[in-house]
Amino acid sequence: MRDVLSFPFNSEETIVVASDNSGAIGEKEQDGVQVPYEIVSYYSFRVAVMECMSAGAQPFAAAIQNFCGDDAWDQLIGGIKKGADELGLTELQITGSTESNFNLLQSAVGLSVLGKRKGELPADTLIYTEDTRIAVIGSPMVGQELIEREEEAAPLNLFKTINSIEDIMTLPVGSKGVLTELNGLFSNRRFEIKDLESEVDLVKSAGPSTCFIAVCPEAKLGEIMKLAGRYYHILNRKS
Repeated sequence: MRDVLSFPFNSEETIVVASDNSGAIGEKEQDGVQVPYEIVSYYSFRVAVMECMSAGAQPFAAAIQNFCGDDAWDQLIGGIKKGADELGLTELQITGSTESNFNLLQSAVGLSVLGKRKGELPADTLIYTEDTRIAVIGSPMVGQELIEREEEAAPLNLFKTINSIEDIMTLPVGSKGVLTELNGLFSNRRFEIKDLESEVDLVKSAGPSTCFIAVCPEAKLGEIMKLAGRYYHILNRKS
């Protein structure tokens, strides 16, 4: 269900590792999407940190693999710090490495976030019941449309707030879209596009996790709606 690696740290804590990468996005002439490197690292950090926190971990470090050249380093670090500030991660440690022996024709960045959680990760799947409610927070976007409609992406601080509420489970949506993520959630239920109705495109790539799924009992749905405001999109199962 989750794109994370976990392993015991001690008798009480588990280390959770989440990663993301991007290619052909940056400031090189042959990049497919032209944006500053601070934006590149911000959105890569966003994906990895949301995956880490969704798994119940508190992020404590980020490691960046930079194939964009030495001149990009400060901007890449700046993007991570921007995301960390939005989440209140004031003690996040940052390290990494730059490929400086050879120049690539296109930009490439890899990023990992490490976090700690109490105990082991819970079971990979949930049980779908008649009381289960599903919402999509934010809109799926990728590439240039994200630059043009950035205000529709779910804010990191909103994700943090909803993720911290008891009985609400979150899952960031990636390049395979909402439906694919949804079909990894429940052990007793698989959906087809014809089974669902929503305001958002359920098979579209959400790129750097511009939206996330929130699963909750019906009693919690109103709280999510109030917190998410205009970012809230209901996802209903057709009768």
